[in-house]
Amino acid sequence: MPKLTWDQSGSKLYETGVKKGALYVQDVTGAYPEGVAWNGLTSVTESPSGAEAKPLYADDTKYLTMMSTEEFGAKIEAYTYPDEFGKCDGSDTIAIGVSVGQQTRNAFGLVYQTVLGNDTQGADHGYKLHIIYGAIAAPSEKDYKTVNDSPEAISFSWDLKTTPVTVTGKKPTASISIDSTKADPAKLTALETILFGNDATPARLPLPDEIATLMSTGA
Repeated sequence: MPKLTWDQSGSKLYETGVKKGALYVQDVTGAYPEGVAWNGLTSVTESPSGAEAKPLYADDTKYLTMMSTEEFGAKIEAYTYPDEFGKCDGSDTIAIGVSVGQQTRNAFGLVYQTVLGNDTQGADHGYKLHIIYGAIAAPSEKDYKTVNDSPEAISFSWDLKTTPVTVTGKKPTASISIDSTKADPAKLTALETILFGNDATPARLPLPDEIATLMSTGA
């Protein structure tokens, strides 16, 4: 077994940025059939919760430790959002240019990309695709202010709760990440064609089992 070494050239990694956001509104079958670009996305904060240790005692000693279920949550911040997100934010159209609030909130999926950098290639080293399933956006505060000598664009934000989807052979999950520096480039390109669409096929969000099949060796 080789001796441990630290800080070798090319191994100093970092992750930064958020871009190429895409929204997929869930339909009644649980699929995510049509994706749209999300312009103005400024931040996605992933906030898992749960997975807390609960000790059990017997015979005057610690018997074992049980772990609570882990849940996935997130917070989105953006300067704007696609029209299709309206139904996810509790609004619906009653006439052209007219929408009403306090409606049922649709579940949705989200894809976004972060940069993987290192000490030799910088931000050209690679990237990660992040996928969120089964998200529901909580009502959010919208802070409108008068224009003054220090103008600022309104920033919208939403807290997300998720319902995980099934994964064959694993526990259900609401999040997936794909590392471009480790994934097969041709298969990653094929996945991105599905996620972002092309001139012939609309964008859609495949479920984890379809992604696993596509990205597996020999698939």
